[in-house]
Formats: sequence, structure tokens, C-alpha cells
Amino acid sequence: MKLKFCLHFLITVVLLFGCKDKTGEAIPSPPVKEATKDVVPIEMGLAQANKLASLPLDCVQKEYPNKTGHTLGSAEDLAGPQSLHPAFYGCFDWHSAVHGHWSMVRLLRTYPDLEQAARLQTVLRVNLSKENIAQEVAYFESPHNKNFERTYGWGWLLKLTEELHTWDDPLARELEQNLQPLTDIIVDKLITYLPKLQYAVRVGTHSNTAFALAFAWDYAETVGHEALMQSIRDRALYFYKKDKGCPLGWEPSGADFLSPCFEELDLMRRILPQEEFMPWVVQFMPTLHQTDFDIPVARVGDREDGQLVHLDGLNFSRAWVFHGLAKVYPNRFGHLTSLAEKHLAYSFPNLVGDSYEGGHWLGSFAIYALGER
Repeated sequence: MKLKFCLHFLITVVLLFGCKDKTGEAIPSPPVKEATKDVVPIEMGLAQANKLASLPLDCVQKEYPNKTGHTLGSAEDLAGPQSLHPAFYGCFDWHSAVHGHWSMVRLLRTYPDLEQAARLQTVLRVNLSKENIAQEVAYFESPHNKNFERTYGWGWLLKLTEELHTWDDPLARELEQNLQPLTDIIVDKLITYLPKLQYAVRVGTHSNTAFALAFAWDYAETVGHEALMQSIRDRALYFYKKDKGCPLGWEPSGADFLSPCFEELDLMRRILPQEEFMPWVVQFMPTLHQTDFDIPVARVGDREDGQLVHLDGLNFSRAWVFHGLAKVYPNRFGHLTSLAEKHLAYSFPNLVGDSYEGGHWLGSFAIYALGER
């Protein structure tokens, strides 16, 4: 009887404290429970890619309606979106135009047999011409708009360049070369800005610091930009390394399309090596390792409301964080894949045929989330 009790006690200890980090701190192992069930994963293939390709094609050359975010220095600065931004004037705003172009590149790279491949290539070549990018650079160099799209649009611009860099295609080399002057100015602005930023911006919308740094890190790591990587690493550790118990119960706000907690997690997953990340995540989000971890999908009250439909974006961005964690650490976070699919299943059916309020940007979020599988 004593032997049986001792064996049971030892097994319990092993399950609860299955591994330790370098400091000797115990990292709990997941309890053996079932995760989210009965969710049919979204099938991503050529047919689905053809549908998704229609979303950026419908907006990257659509000038109006448009929210410019433009600061006027004088009456001479009054101009239409295409005059101000000949490359990224469509899709309602600059950043959506940027990630609309990213979507086209990602789909072409992944599915070269797309029905509209020729049109996609033509639009990319026209919009991302050397001359158009030179005018975009000039805009960012103007005194009244030097911080334009900081930092959300900056992150997406670097994600676009990264996608071109990793696409082995003559068109990609041409477009990457055209885009490089704008990429360089965004990198310089980011390196200059980060040391001045004394506090992380922890919101669920465009100015979220962790989101932009995660995308910028991907670019820097892909192209080997050591100065940018060091700048991001320094600031990420300064902002987030000591964080504990992220208050998931406070999320989401009514117009979030990013999760402050999960975006931070997504960044630190990139920055920290495994032996540091595991004890950090136990402190930051203690229940995430449990296989019954759950969080309800964000529900949208009106998809024709440009702010309320943000919550579909939150479902997609949560999904890419869950899939990213499960992909890198399948033994520890593999249970999050079903939770990611639950979030995708709620919002994905509304993409094609959606109103312009969601259609001009949500496709990019869905494509990225599905790609993180």
C-alpha cells in the first residue's frame, strides 16, 4: 500500500513539475484533458486561394472611400490619396493597401497557378514601380508626416518586403529592389524611434508596440539585419521581460483587432530562447500550458460597422498566435491548434462577400493566420 502511494505521489510530482529552466524553476506540465472539440478546420487550397485573391484585387486600386491620416502643412498639401501615395492609395487606408499587396505576394508565392495570377502580377508591377516608391519615400521624408503610420503600417511594410525577399521569382527581385528605399527609411525610423519609446503601447489597435516589433523582427531575422534585431530585442526585453499575469479577463475591448496579451506573447516567442521563454510564459500566462485552456471567440455585432468588425480581425490575430506557438513548441502548446481553428471558423465564412468595411483588410489577417499553421 505504501509502495502504491509513493508511486502515485511520484507520478503526480512529475506531471506537475515535468521540467525546469536553467534557474531551476519548475515549469508545470499540462494536465491531461481534452481541448476544444468539434471544429472543422478551414481547408486552404487553390480553390480557397482563388477566392481570397479577389479581396486585395478589389481594393488595392480603389481610391475611394479613403481615410488618409494625412497632416496638412499648408494648402499646397491638399491632394487625393493616389497623388499622395501612388503605390498604396487603395483599400481605404495606407496600411491596408500595404498588407493587401502582401496578400497578393503571399498567394502568388504559395499558389502560382491562381486563376488571376497574371492580373495579380500586373497590379504588383504597376503599383510597386520604382517611381511610385520614390514618391512614397518623399512623403515619409516630409516634416509633417515623418511619423506617418507609426508603427502598424511600418510593421506591415517590413512584412511585405520579407515576403518578397523569400519568394524565388524574378518579379519578386524586381519589386523588392523597387521597394528597398522605402524599406530602408522605415528601418531607420524604427531604430531611431525605439530607444525614445519609454513605455510600450499596450492596446488592441494600430499602435500596439508588440505587433509591429514582431513583424519587424521577422524581416530583420530573414534578411540578417543585426542592428534592427538588436534594437528590437533590447526594447522587447525592457518592456516585457518582467511582465506577469497578463489580465486576459480585460480583453477584448469593443474595437480590438489585436490582443495586447497575445501579441506580447507572440513577440517574446520570437525573442527568447526556449530555456528563457518557457519560465517567462508560465509567469505571464499561467494557464496557457493547460490542455483545457480556452478563451471565447470575439463576437461581432455588426459587420457593416468599420469599428465593430475589428473583432473578426481579433479572431484571426489570436489564431495566428496560437498556431505560431503550436508550430514552434508542439509538445507544450499543440493543444492551441484547436482553439486557433475555433477562432478561424467563426470569422472566416464572412470574408468573401463581406461589406467593404471588412473586405478591404480582413483577408490579409486570415491569410496570415492560415499560413501560421
